[in-house]
Amino acid sequence: MQEASDHTVYGYLTQPEVRFLDAVAARLIPADELGPGAKEAGVTCFIDRQLTSVWGSHGRNYRMGPWPEGTPQQGFQSRLTPREIYRAGIRETNVYCLKQYRKAFEFLAPQQQDEVLKGLEGGIVELVSLSSKLFFGLLMRNTMEGFFGDPIYGGNRDKVGWKLIGFPGVPASNYNDLIDEHNVPYRVEPVSILDIQQGRVALDAQGLPRHVRVKNAEGENGR
Repeated sequence: MQEASDHTVYGYLTQPEVRFLDAVAARLIPADELGPGAKEAGVTCFIDRQLTSVWGSHGRNYRMGPWPEGTPQQGFQSRLTPREIYRAGIRETNVYCLKQYRKAFEFLAPQQQDEVLKGLEGGIVELVSLSSKLFFGLLMRNTMEGFFGDPIYGGNRDKVGWKLIGFPGVPASNYNDLIDEHNVPYRVEPVSILDIQQGRVALDAQGLPRHVRVKNAEGENGR
């Protein structure tokens, strides 16, 4: 296992791979005036946990051929597992960056990183072992999942993704109190499965959390 400087323990990714994915996450969903981005939300940790799971090895998937080029509607068509895609994709993208810019992806300027990512997305950057479009698609999909998924899976730290879009998280028991209110924003502190497991929120007799309202700029309780 690999341990990062923030004491996150990684089960599959090596430290160079962690640095690569941190840099990618920082470009796909960057931190800005609205709040932290994907890197700060721990998306790399989320991806590592997925890769160490059955999903990462496609342990429950049919893996025999044939392997024709599929359509987007047909889902995942590669003979490679997600683990193999990440390992080869990261290595070969860095080889491309070294040839093109004389630096690994993590050390490139933001504009150069964006050029590489656009090249992967459009299939312009050619990788030896796999389609660059396939690699980019998995990067984007997993980054979004890690940013907006429940923190129990390793990403969305401090529920930054949910706070950004106003998602309340686990359904609460006090929705019925507001059934007669219409066109009023429901502003609450989001509750995750992890919050419930760790006893951070109060639950009712049915095991449902009671959401805590967040005050708006005027000091009034949001709904």
